[in-house]
Amino acid sequence: MPSTIKAVIFDWAGTMIDYGCMAPVEALKSAFAAEGLDISDEDARRDMGRAKHDHVRALLAYPPVTASWTGLKGAAPTEDDVERIYAALVPLMAEAATRHALLIPGAAALVADLRAQGVKVGSGTGYTREMMQGILNAAAEQGYAPDVVVCAGETPSGRPAPLMTWKALIEMDAWPASACVKVDDAEVGVAEGCAAGCWSVGLAASGNGVGLSSDAWRSLSETRRRALRDAAETSLKAAGAHYVVDSVADLGPTLSEIAARISAGDRP
Repeated sequence: MPSTIKAVIFDWAGTMIDYGCMAPVEALKSAFAAEGLDISDEDARRDMGRAKHDHVRALLAYPPVTASWTGLKGAAPTEDDVERIYAALVPLMAEAATRHALLIPGAAALVADLRAQGVKVGSGTGYTREMMQGILNAAAEQGYAPDVVVCAGETPSGRPAPLMTWKALIEMDAWPASACVKVDDAEVGVAEGCAAGCWSVGLAASGNGVGLSSDAWRSLSETRRRALRDAAETSLKAAGAHYVVDSVADLGPTLSEIAARISAGDRP
């Protein structure tokens, strides 16, 4: 039966590929290391989901990083530093993103099910088009090719602004936004979906909030998994998520509930 959901827009890293959202962390740490500055995984994950240009700028503005940079360089970071680090980051990001472009289990099957119900499938990302090329090829080979891909820099403002989601909806002719769903593992992506007027679903276990590979996640005790999952869920809900599940593999029942609520006249 056709679904009352018109479209679902998925993020990429930590949502449909790259369990744990590992590629951006590796690339950011390498770009900063080339400047002589070691940043932690936690620092690299602070502003995950933003366009990578904005991400670099936010990192340099984060007080502990600013202090370390100033101590190392003898001056506070400038916009020229942002531009230089970002230029170095682009090829590092493209390489790491392609290397981590394994579909998260359940992603391709979920998309096939959505299309069988007549639901359009879009995507948005904090990666630029250049960073996405290897990912798009690898994802297609694994059975996932969304109808629309909107990349960082293709709208006047990036996340948490709603513009990338709106651009995807326009290109798919999917409306109203209240009959569409945004799925993301990062707080800014969840906020983007809310600002766009969509139902917004956060992913707790597979994404940036936990920040572990699939193997590392499975190796944890259930008690530890629950603690990490709960912390990620709390953060995603604080960003506005209407629902939070572990990964796309768990999304089906939630989408069915959203479809039923749309049929009943509910809005996000």
